[in-house]
Amino acid sequence: MSRERSATIATAGPLGTGDDRLVRAGICALRVGVALMWIQNVAWKVPPDFGERENTGLYLFTRWAVDFPVFPPFAWFVENVVLAAFPLFGWMTLLMEAGLGAFLLIGLATRFWAVVGIVQSLAITLSVLNAPNEWHWAYYLMILAHTAIFATAAGRAYGVDGVLRPHWLESGRGFEKILARLS
Repeated sequence: MSRERSATIATAGPLGTGDDRLVRAGICALRVGVALMWIQNVAWKVPPDFGERENTGLYLFTRWAVDFPVFPPFAWFVENVVLAAFPLFGWMTLLMEAGLGAFLLIGLATRFWAVVGIVQSLAITLSVLNAPNEWHWAYYLMILAHTAIFATAAGRAYGVDGVLRPHWLESGRGFEKILARLS
């Protein structure tokens, strides 16, 4: 593949943004901004009990899924599964959200992490949407931002996906094909 064609594949997203630097910069800014949001939110998920002893932090927000249910089957799941093994859930949440922040920040496997972000944003929405003083649009915007990151393949705009994707496409090896699809 020619060097020029590789550069086009590396930067172009589904919307054909390869030649428009302003659009690519905007897509990159969205990806980095969402990554920083996840990184900041990791700060209040404090091990080892994640707020369970004092009914604060992650425990409090998770408990709201039961106290202010949005979708009764989800509230049942939180009460009977999540809260029953809360430290494990806390660690899983901390690691997943740290991964979201890190991978979106560098733009690696961005489409995969955008899907993870959509799922996590939906879980958060189902936990806190009916809680007092929550602004519901914050959660809808999180879902929409991750949808935009997925739709534009945002890691290809000034991210690691954009640098490595041409190699992954040329390689033809199984794992690299998977990485190309996740990028």
